[in-house]
Amino acid sequence: MITLTLPDGSKKDLNEAISGAAFAARISKSLAKKAIAVKVDGEVKDLATILDHDCVIEILTRETEEGLELIRHDAAHVMAEAVQELFPDTQVTIGPVIENGFYYDFARETPFHEADLEKIEKKMKEIVDRNEVITREVWDRDEAIAFFKDKGEHYKAEIIAGLPAEEEVSIYRQGDWLDLCRGPHLPSTGKLGKAFKLTKLAGAYWRGDSNNEMLQRIYGTAWASDKDLKNYLTLLEEAEKRDHRRVGREMDLFHLQEEAQGSVFWHPKGYTIWLQIEQYIRRKLRGANYVEVKTPQLLDAELWEKSGHWSKFRENMFVVPDEVPSTDEDQPVLSGNGRLMAIKPMNCPAHVQIFRQGIKSYRDLPLRMAEFGCCHRNEAHGALHGLMRVRQMTQDDAHIFCREDQITDETKSFCELVKDVYEDMGFTDVAVKLALRPDMRAGDDSVWDLAESNLEEAIKATGLEYELLSGEGAFYGPKIEFHLRDAIGRSWQCGTLQLDFVLPERLDASYIAEDGSRQRPVMLHRAILGTLERFIGILIEHHAGRFPL
Repeated sequence: MITLTLPDGSKKDLNEAISGAAFAARISKSLAKKAIAVKVDGEVKDLATILDHDCVIEILTRETEEGLELIRHDAAHVMAEAVQELFPDTQVTIGPVIENGFYYDFARETPFHEADLEKIEKKMKEIVDRNEVITREVWDRDEAIAFFKDKGEHYKAEIIAGLPAEEEVSIYRQGDWLDLCRGPHLPSTGKLGKAFKLTKLAGAYWRGDSNNEMLQRIYGTAWASDKDLKNYLTLLEEAEKRDHRRVGREMDLFHLQEEAQGSVFWHPKGYTIWLQIEQYIRRKLRGANYVEVKTPQLLDAELWEKSGHWSKFRENMFVVPDEVPSTDEDQPVLSGNGRLMAIKPMNCPAHVQIFRQGIKSYRDLPLRMAEFGCCHRNEAHGALHGLMRVRQMTQDDAHIFCREDQITDETKSFCELVKDVYEDMGFTDVAVKLALRPDMRAGDDSVWDLAESNLEEAIKATGLEYELLSGEGAFYGPKIEFHLRDAIGRSWQCGTLQLDFVLPERLDASYIAEDGSRQRPVMLHRAILGTLERFIGILIEHHAGRFPL
């Protein structure tokens, strides 16, 4: 006897194993017609999956969140099949689901053109009409590598060769076309529907490494219904009208140019907005008992090594040698003992240096230290995007040095400050998320256990509803994120509050406790707007340039 438990808690007993599709048909014919996959004990699987043990099962339809992700996944595969039918010399590489859509990276000597997108879309619809059955096969690893090499699919062969030894080589066959994929997938291409559209072309390096070959990326969007697709395309049109780069140019607010990649030239009108926002935040900080500081742009690499940033962020830091003048005309410059200096990508290590000056007592805490800190990060040229992704940025940054028993009160105060600022700026729909430990992190698990429990206790005390984000925490500790929804429904992550036990230890920050002992402060890294550049870009698009007085 096999017992299947449905989402509402009801149970169905079976005398023998059956497929997910057959089980949906037992419930109702209409459900079987709408079913596209099953969720077994929380894991999404193909509709052909055999149910042979007691489990919790849910029949997924197009309207579910998981169903929509499956549609987008299959849209990528149908696009890849269409591309190879139209352009047989093309290799397919990787094609994941992304927010609102999908993409696939292709290797092809001849570049795609915008006109090709329409041809590919037309072919995709033909493949949907063919209603090709989609089935999963498990192949021998060596045979799979040989198969794709024989086809000239060297990228696929490389992916397979790099799979963990214990992982199955899962191949999905779609009519006569096939691809390497973990799945799951729809039962046939006909289930995809035609609520999709290819949106743009872009370049992308193989495996995201600029040392590798440049591939061609095709982006698309896919939805559960034509109505949803139409609404999304309307949103894109509205976003285009609001594009901060276009509005900024028309309103004479700022400009960017090749000679200063990723840095902004603020014009008088744009800088007026900047100054008003900066002055507004300063007033808020004074009211919340922050002190304002200013720290150097250039710091010795040794400090970045101590803080841990050198190993984590070195490739994103602008580094210069510490050079001194020479009296030798033939050698105009000498290196200062081979030392390196780095332009700061963040302010936190410098703020710890101010905290460490003099003796701090428990009576001095909390110490709220703010800075409109100008930072530089060596972002890839292809990642730069107007005000939204820059190389030179100014953060409304601050660090709160406090005792462990002050974490909850400081968190509550900060959340209230954030709420006030966002409401003043015209944002009332704010989602709160608690991001937990990432794979790459500083500090051992016991420190992270302590940090996560403290921050979750603090956010509960605020009364705010929040969502957990596993693996999305910062390098030094878990963080609270604030996501703003703008006038056309897009979400922007702006404010953060990160709880850090690690950096004060690494940089030897301490205070004298009430009992005379030397203790480490807790460090709360926090920002409200994030960077002024990006926040002004968001404001421009939120208000479409029609700023409130």
